[in-house]
Amino acid sequence: MDPYSAEGELINIHNHFHQGQCQEVIDFDTSSFSPDNALPVRVLVLRARLALGQAEDVLADVKGESDPALEALGALAELSLGKVDSAVKTVEKLAASSADNTTVLIVGGTVLQAAGKSDEALALLTQHQGSLDAVALIVQIHLQQNRTDLALKEVSAARRWAQDSLLVNLAESWVGLRVGGEKYQQAFYVFEELAQAPSTSSVRSLVSQAVCELHLGRTEEAQAALDQALEKDANSADAIANLLVLNVISGNNAEELTDKLKAADPNHQFLSDLEEKSALFDKAATKYSPKVSA
Repeated sequence: MDPYSAEGELINIHNHFHQGQCQEVIDFDTSSFSPDNALPVRVLVLRARLALGQAEDVLADVKGESDPALEALGALAELSLGKVDSAVKTVEKLAASSADNTTVLIVGGTVLQAAGKSDEALALLTQHQGSLDAVALIVQIHLQQNRTDLALKEVSAARRWAQDSLLVNLAESWVGLRVGGEKYQQAFYVFEELAQAPSTSSVRSLVSQAVCELHLGRTEEAQAALDQALEKDANSADAIANLLVLNVISGNNAEELTDKLKAADPNHQFLSDLEEKSALFDKAATKYSPKVSA
């Protein structure tokens, strides 16, 4: 059984992680958990620490460990530190020897996707046995591939066996933001409920709410949600990136926010996409010469 299933004792700490409440995961009182769940709890805490940028500490923590789950987390830490080739090599070794380990599937799939190996990531993740974490990653990969149809199919299948799961609701909302139309409002309800409840609010849920507000044309509400997110973490790259988008939509100068985003996360996906599109525009512009009238 998935140790993080709704029937297990880890549901609350697991939900904290996927709600973006990583510090709450680290601070969670685990004294009442059964010994059998010691490793799954440690895995969650290490993943939370990685999400908070503590890759070097996590790598030191798992150094010398022989458990496949902890080896996989070491690879994820290496990826975070820019050691992509080493991380991929470790994951591919683990995939060949420990594909029955759920953490190897989830973390390995994360590493492979980040390294641009989507097909390998999906091949690994689809070996899961009832893991909603794996389902969520599969959905994200399909969305990155612009295969909304496959993402929707994955969510629909998971909904049949995990109806009220937080992860299924989140995955369905991600797909809804891609589908658009009335799905924007449905996604908003999910993220707004998480973002505005003190027990579940996080930078991630507030940014997600803001994205929904933007799609619904509610710029003032989006601004308010992003302001809340930045109050929680003034250096949140995702909050800054979406505030930058909001400023562009509103016709405001975004140069200062662009510089702020570069300082917060110079490798942020928004900046990479912007650089790529700027290069494509410049390339296209060279094909046209200005007409000068005599």
